Amino acid sequence: MPTVHDNAALTRFELVEDGHTVVAEYRRAGGVLIIRHVEAPDALRGSGAAGRLMEGVAAAARAAGEKINPACDYAAAWLKRHPEHGDLVA
Repeated sequence: MPTVHDNAALTRFELVEDGHTVVAEYRRAGGVLIIRHVEAPDALRGSGAAGRLMEGVAAAARAAGEKINPACDYAAAWLKRHPEHGDLVA
């Protein structure tokens, strides 16, 4: 199973599947991970790749003791669909 990688140099989480990269751009501020934008390439849209990426982002935030501010519509919608991560929402 592909893993989510925190590319701190580019301030984004990445998930590579089938040679394509799904990204979640972020900014950190005071213990809050602000998800600014989530994007999947056309080849992965509808495959669930962005959701798998968000699972990894949630796991990373939890491990770091951070909250998530979903400034991106996709991230906000994903968190609403996954109440098990509700405790992470800032």
